[in-house]
Amino acid sequence: MFLKKFFGSRQREIAAQELYREIVRQAREPVFYLEADVPDTIDGRYEMVSLHAFLVMRRLKRDGNEKQTALSQAVFDLMFADMDQSLREIGVGDLSVGKRIKAMAKVFYGRVVAYETALDTGEETLEEALIRNHYGTLEQPVSDESVSRLADYIRQNDTYLASQPTTDLMHGKITFHEFATSS
Repeated sequence: MFLKKFFGSRQREIAAQELYREIVRQAREPVFYLEADVPDTIDGRYEMVSLHAFLVMRRLKRDGNEKQTALSQAVFDLMFADMDQSLREIGVGDLSVGKRIKAMAKVFYGRVVAYETALDTGEETLEEALIRNHYGTLEQPVSDESVSRLADYIRQNDTYLASQPTTDLMHGKITFHEFATSS
């Protein structure tokens, strides 16, 4: 029993690391910064990591399975441990890091609610949620085309991730649909 729990926990940790690695890889794709008006800043990069983490966590929680929910939590924990480390690397003082992480987590949860509501109920369009949240820190307005393209990307990936086998996800294997480039 103990070994099963230990190795199950270790497998979840490995899967979470692999999923988070893919989230970050996808979030760093230059196309988002070149063609979707995402600013290549700390805030812009945080928004892209958060967006992809949201999509993966949403997929993992879809079935209500306890193991998938635990993996989703492990991805969340890794994401914020990485954010903590990143803040320290850019010189944020130790006394401020905890407060900043708490604020970032609050922002993340707000994004999750806004994007899930837009995807599930349509009370607000995904485009409206993106303008208010994802692009909310921009000093200049973002083009409607950029917002629409990012919203389409999110919808495509929400469907695309739903079609991926749960066993793959549980082993840390995930792929994202590519962002459609303008030609």
